[in-house]
Amino acid sequence: MEKPALKPVCPNFSSGPCAKRPGWTVDALKNALVGRSHRSKEGKARLQEVSDRMRKVLNLPAGYRIGVVAGSDTGAVELAMWTMLGPRPVDIFGWESFGKGWITDAVKYLKLQNVREFKADYGKIPDLLKADPSHDIIFTWNGTTSGVKVPNLDWLPAGHDGLAICDATSGIFAMEMDFSKLDVITFSWQKVLGGEAAHGVIIMSPRAVKRMEENEPKAGWPVPKIFRLAAEGKLKPGELEYNTVNTPSMLCVEDAIDALKWAESIGGCPALVKRSNANLAAFEEWVAKSEWIDFLAESKEIRSNTSVCFKIKAGWFQKLSDEEKTKAAKKITSMLDKEGVAYDINSYGKAPAGIRVWCGATVETSDIKALTPWLDWAYGVVAKEYSKETLK
Repeated sequence: MEKPALKPVCPNFSSGPCAKRPGWTVDALKNALVGRSHRSKEGKARLQEVSDRMRKVLNLPAGYRIGVVAGSDTGAVELAMWTMLGPRPVDIFGWESFGKGWITDAVKYLKLQNVREFKADYGKIPDLLKADPSHDIIFTWNGTTSGVKVPNLDWLPAGHDGLAICDATSGIFAMEMDFSKLDVITFSWQKVLGGEAAHGVIIMSPRAVKRMEENEPKAGWPVPKIFRLAAEGKLKPGELEYNTVNTPSMLCVEDAIDALKWAESIGGCPALVKRSNANLAAFEEWVAKSEWIDFLAESKEIRSNTSVCFKIKAGWFQKLSDEEKTKAAKKITSMLDKEGVAYDINSYGKAPAGIRVWCGATVETSDIKALTPWLDWAYGVVAKEYSKETLK
């Protein structure tokens, strides 16, 4: 196959940190409050602004609190687990690396006694209907490492008694979510907003705030200082929104504000969802015509429109050992990296060998359409190479 002529304008298809919003330059950070305290009047105003803009773009229910915390999305999820769990049994759903990690943390490190584990392999999703609404429930909305998402919240009753804790990174801002059914929503700016890494965001319903204020972790259960949001047992006004426990990077805050302004300018969350869906549709059109590649997600209903994971279905590839499959897949992705066509599209290390391409809202559909012929070209070169090896 002849090498394509047209390359994506932006070759950044990493699943985190993800591509910046279209048209971004470092000039977007020129007004960042660098060299100033985040506790100054101006610093607090910037943090309040990023909180207010997130609330507006997401159209959150009244009374929900938003805070910037340490440790990216992981830190935000851990914060919720360490400060809120304990009073009720816990149901945890894991079908990829990070979701299964929350199970490990709850059982091995927090040593919770009443944990029900619901797991599934890559490409699949557990039976969400098994969730007990009287229990606390933890789940990942979109499995970044598997390309599998929660299709909806029909399985979660509106009047559930336990807390619903949702790791929403790589899903929020790109998928329709009923926030009224969720008590804790966590994410990081580095995903759909194309922001910078290291900072996490936690959104809490009034019920979650009440649990945090009233919950007393069991004896011997240490709570790290950066998780202690409720000072003296109360989450006071502003304690989340502009009085952060840790010191945030004001450069990262400025970058998040810039991304949110862009989101507002194109039509808010509905426009972000539409852009992500259009990118997935471009991939679906390509896969439908392909003889060598398919989605890792087993059904369209659970197929992610951000972290799209592919498996190579070609017969010669399936005959390889797992180690050889990994090498062959990396040959394809390495060729595209060398050509400056697509960076960082290897599948996640613990996932089945394949290809993973980020197609969230900051990615242009025209770049997805320019990428697919290059994927066909690189695959053709590698397949031919392996055919020669077989004939020796």
